[in-house]
Amino acid sequence: MSSRGFHVAVVGATGAVGQQMVQTLEKRDFPIQKLTLLSSARSAGTTVKYKGQEIIVQEAKPESFEGVDIALFSAGGSVSKEFAPEAVKRGAIVVDNTSAYRMDPEVPLVVPEVNEKDLHLHKGIIANPNCSTIQMVAALEPIRQNCGLSKVVVSTYQAVSGAGAAAIDELRTQSQELLDGKEANPAILPVKSDKKHYQIAFNAIPQIDKFEENGYTYEEMKMINETKKIMHMPDLKVAATCVRLPVETGHSESVYIEVEKEGVSAADIKALMAEAPGVVLQDSPEEQVYPMPAYAVGKNDVFVGRIRKDLDEEKGFHMWIVSDNLLKGAAWNSVQIAESLVKLEIVK
Repeated sequence: MSSRGFHVAVVGATGAVGQQMVQTLEKRDFPIQKLTLLSSARSAGTTVKYKGQEIIVQEAKPESFEGVDIALFSAGGSVSKEFAPEAVKRGAIVVDNTSAYRMDPEVPLVVPEVNEKDLHLHKGIIANPNCSTIQMVAALEPIRQNCGLSKVVVSTYQAVSGAGAAAIDELRTQSQELLDGKEANPAILPVKSDKKHYQIAFNAIPQIDKFEENGYTYEEMKMINETKKIMHMPDLKVAATCVRLPVETGHSESVYIEVEKEGVSAADIKALMAEAPGVVLQDSPEEQVYPMPAYAVGKNDVFVGRIRKDLDEEKGFHMWIVSDNLLKGAAWNSVQIAESLVKLEIVK
């Protein structure tokens, strides 16, 4: 790490992920000389705590990025589209945690454990992948390197915090209403801007984001396209089904993969997971040890368990992957990218 501190800006500092970004920068003791916190006009003027100081959040404007070295964005795609180019124009490197630039061929899409070297290709903007994609590719990359990878089928069980603070409130309110014998009045999930809303309490909703014409949701297509891009495997077969569960924080995934190498065993896959950077193996069926979202909250790692060989397909394996979607899925991966930029001397 550089001994000199950097001027870091966090855009969307009052949101759930923005707050986690600030906390993560503090926990990691990232070398900061000056921290600028930015938000919409609506949230400007509030304060956020950093290292014992109350920092006033300012309204994001193009000139806010003067002198900024690294800008972490998590305030929605439209904000990124408006202000990321302004930040780059003023010399900042942008790490964007929205879907605005993820599939832009000019923008590297990075999970440091998987494709850190892609950071060298940046032209000012680096995209942070979708939360559900990040945890999956972190676990799959060591398998790809050692055994090859030909197919991925994932079903996700995603927490409501992925839909923002209002969705968490909705889950809590509905749960209490239903326990009190009242009716739930959904207004947020599955998608606030869509035609219908359904209760999330005591339910599972097989829709995250809107549907595309092919019958898949945007979230499912994000996982499919981002996985291929991050792993540099345009021909990898990937299918996804994304489901919202009444869990506050922590995404879970049931993942089926097919490897290319002959003679791979479940023990081989477990050994790879035990060594994988950023991955924790929790896999002991006889002791009922496996990953669960309630126990992943507040942790930066990706947890993998239930690794077993498919009973019919010689090269097929099943696994269960869990991570805190606000940390590894968003804030921690963004800060990790910033750390990599310093380590690789891309930002000076």
